[in-house]
This record gives sequence, C-alpha cells and structure tokens, in this order.
Amino acid sequence: MDNKHDILELLWAVKAGETTPEDALLELKQKPFEDLGYAKVDFHRSVRQGAAEVIYGAGKTAGQIAGIAAAMGERGCRNILITRMGEEAAQVVAQSVPLDYRSIPRLGIAFPGERTALGHIVVATGGTSDMPVAEEAALTAEVMGNKVTRLYDVGVAGLHRLLSNLEPLMSARCVVAVAGMEGALASVVGGLVDCPVVAVPTSVGYGASFGGLSALLAMLNSCASGCSVVNIDNGFGAGYLASMINQMEGLQ
Repeated sequence: MDNKHDILELLWAVKAGETTPEDALLELKQKPFEDLGYAKVDFHRSVRQGAAEVIYGAGKTAGQIAGIAAAMGERGCRNILITRMGEEAAQVVAQSVPLDYRSIPRLGIAFPGERTALGHIVVATGGTSDMPVAEEAALTAEVMGNKVTRLYDVGVAGLHRLLSNLEPLMSARCVVAVAGMEGALASVVGGLVDCPVVAVPTSVGYGASFGGLSALLAMLNSCASGCSVVNIDNGFGAGYLASMINQMEGLQ
C-alpha cells in the first residue's frame, strides 16, 4: 500500500466482500519502509503526506541514488523527485532507472509519468541568476500536480516588467517569489496579490549580501501581509509548500 488511493480501493473491496478483512490487514501490514543499509526508504510517506519521499541527492553517491529510486519504482512510485543532483551522477542514475534530468536546477524525475495540472501557481524571480532556485520550485510544483506560470527577471530594478504581468499574478492561488540581493521582490508581490506568497531568498549577490542572508532578513521583515519565507536557496521547499496551498484551495 503506497498511497491513499490504494488504501481506499482496498477498503472498498472489503466493503464489497471482494476481499476478507484478514487479507486486507495483511496488505496493510506490509513493511512501510525498506532498509537498504545506507537508507531506509519510506514507502508510506505518500499515505501520510500525499506525496512520495523526495531523494536529496547532495552527499549521496550515484549508486545510492539509483538504489533508492529503483526500490521506490519497484513499489509503484512514479515522478520521484531527486534534488541537488549533479550531471555526472544523473548520467549514472539514468543507466539504472528511467530519468528526466534538468541541469539548471540540478533536479531529476525518476520514473516520469503523467501528471495533473491543478490550480495556478506563479513562480517569479528578481533576476535571471535566480533561475536555478526558481526552476527547482517550479518543477517541484509541477511534479506534484500543479499548473505553474514562470515570470523570470521581473525584479524591482525594472518594476514595469513585474507590473506588465499583473493578470497571471492576480489569478494565482499562490506565488513563489525568488530573489537575491536585497530580496525586495517578495514585499512588492505581497502588496499586489490576494493569495499567499512564499518568499525564497537566494545566495545571489555581492559581498555584503552574505550569501543570501541579507535577502533572508529582508523577506522575514517584509511589511506585506501573507508572506512566508523558506530557507536560502530552498526552491524545493517553496514548491512543495506552494503545492500544498494550491491544492488545499482546490478542495474548497
């Protein structure tokens, strides 16, 4: 049992008399994780959280990444996200499992399959240099079943670029604002839209930006209401949170 849909089907089968309660219990008791020695793969995460476990690629060998992805694929997991994975590792992993790799955000999608596109999330960046983090957020949201609009290089240094895209911003259920330097984009967007804004500070900037710390502090001190902040360069976390917000809105 790897997702809520499978469990519901099993429960309906018990109700219809197509399977016994004892057999259903046995299926549910199947081990919820597999110990590979170097990793304990959580197969029941999608049951608890609605999304399969995400593989954090940094610090793992290509063999470890491939082994985890293969174990998940054998249990029926699809569209498995692998974040922060370099191109060399991706080439090795692709020899073992089906892989859609995107080099800009260093993100892989193992066992890619059909995806839904619910609601509307906007991912906006202050500059082109913020794209790696923004693409991590956008692809994460897309893999999790959301419609995403990208608005790149619309920072406050040329505010007219942002203001010319008010229609997609104002029709969004959530906006992810990705910016380095002084991180002002999140406050500006937060003052324009009526939906939650997820601010992502990036490490883009000169010396006094302190590797994204200045943008982080600026976003944490935003005067715009409804603006939350994730960690520096955490595009994945922003895309995941935006997906949860968007899909909760869709249930109303």
